Amino acid sequence: MRKLTLFLSLITLPFLAISQHLEVGVFGGVANYIGEVSHQNMYLPETHPAFGAFFRYNAGWYLAAKLSVTHGNITGKDVNSSTPDFNNRNLSFRSPVTEFALTGEVNILGYEPYGLKKIFSPYVFVGIAGFHFDPKTIHDNRWVRLQPLGTEGQGFVAGRDGKYNMLSFSIPFGLGAKFAITDKINIGMEFGLRKTFTDYLDDVSTSYISYDDIMNSGLPDEKKELIAALSNRSGETGQFIDFATGDNRGNPDNQDYYFFGGLTVSWNFMDNGLVGSRNKNRGKKSGCKGMRF
Repeated sequence: MRKLTLFLSLITLPFLAISQHLEVGVFGGVANYIGEVSHQNMYLPETHPAFGAFFRYNAGWYLAAKLSVTHGNITGKDVNSSTPDFNNRNLSFRSPVTEFALTGEVNILGYEPYGLKKIFSPYVFVGIAGFHFDPKTIHDNRWVRLQPLGTEGQGFVAGRDGKYNMLSFSIPFGLGAKFAITDKINIGMEFGLRKTFTDYLDDVSTSYISYDDIMNSGLPDEKKELIAALSNRSGETGQFIDFATGDNRGNPDNQDYYFFGGLTVSWNFMDNGLVGSRNKNRGKKSGCKGMRF
């Protein structure tokens, strides 16, 4: 019985000794993406500012959960490619991305800012996120929203699905590092990809619709002309190709990714649990020693 008590004491002592605390912080960094119009690469010139805020609950030295909101812009241009076919396709886009995410973190070395016990740790994270996007492109010196048009025949060509949803889910995963400047203030850095469940961050996924099929769709003439102009932009910078319905425009087997990375600053709201309670009790006891009745 004494051995069992000793064993239970040894395995529970680390959990009693650690503190729990909440962090509130801000994020500043960059956004980028991987998809058809980045040719499944991440072009550094297409990197743009991103910002956000978060709450992090530290359940102990090694585990934490974070609730965050992050916003940034992603862009892509076929002219970035050295492949003539992509250059001639000549598609481009810009889209804002606003993400709400819940992620779990594992502090590899352990992290405990209270008393500056463990002031540095790298960490890995994974979670679930919901996000909103809205791809646009430049046409006649103005930004045009692409999803309402159905540039791949969505919603007006037989056999094509309806317009894609601009609300979707992603799986954030990546790594970071955090450092306690004091037991109240942390700084860190974080880099994470988002595996999405959509192939339309850039409005490109499947195949072309021929000019004739667009013109025979029954849509208003002005809209038909705009769809035809933005679906096939091959003649703007090179040789015009009259693509037939079904010719490859994208690859629906490759879902898109987006990326957030940057620096964090956060403030700790400490709840020192049993450790804090013991310290308070010690203070009370030491105060009683000096009292005389």
